[in-house]
Amino acid sequence: MPELAPAPETATTALLTVECQSGVVGAESALPELALEARESGMLGRVAALVAAAHRAGVQVLHAVAERRPDGLGANTNARLFRAAGKLPVRQLSGSRAVQVAAPIEVAERDLVVRRLHGLSPMAGTDLDPLLRNLDIRTLVVTGVSSNIAIPNTVFDAVNLGYRVVVPSDAICGVPATYTDAVLRNSLSLVAAITTTEALLKQWAGHPPSGG
Repeated sequence: MPELAPAPETATTALLTVECQSGVVGAESALPELALEARESGMLGRVAALVAAAHRAGVQVLHAVAERRPDGLGANTNARLFRAAGKLPVRQLSGSRAVQVAAPIEVAERDLVVRRLHGLSPMAGTDLDPLLRNLDIRTLVVTGVSSNIAIPNTVFDAVNLGYRVVVPSDAICGVPATYTDAVLRNSLSLVAAITTTEALLKQWAGHPPSGG
């Protein structure tokens, strides 16, 4: 798969982590198969490395978290996925440990956490788009889970809204593992710049923040 380097302007680039929360990719996940893949593939560690590098380079970091109220008010029920989520032993309840950003990712004071109570995408119907526009962000680096649903939704929504999207291929995952390669090759590469964690780390290492 060809690698396309993202634009070097770190001031107009943001890094987004998608559903990298304890109840999804942590040790006590509602989706143990996905959590295992995130950890054993090294994806979670690579996302943490990208977040740390973004902090050092002055790249804005945002964390997209999916959650629900204990009473389910406002949550979707119009798909099997939503109905199943409400019955899982680990639920992504607002204020609970499940909706905290998972270790080893470190959340800095300047990071923004965007929470949603509905839908499949961190971008649709949330504060994410206006926050990015207020920050004058033009390029969005998308990481996290899952390549089955939330990552494609995020990428397509961001492209539709006019952002340039960059996807580090080894900083997303889904189940089965082979599905990630297929969706990268057949869908995401058509609309986003595909790169690697290593390439981004090298790039951001050459762009220390102003005064840093």
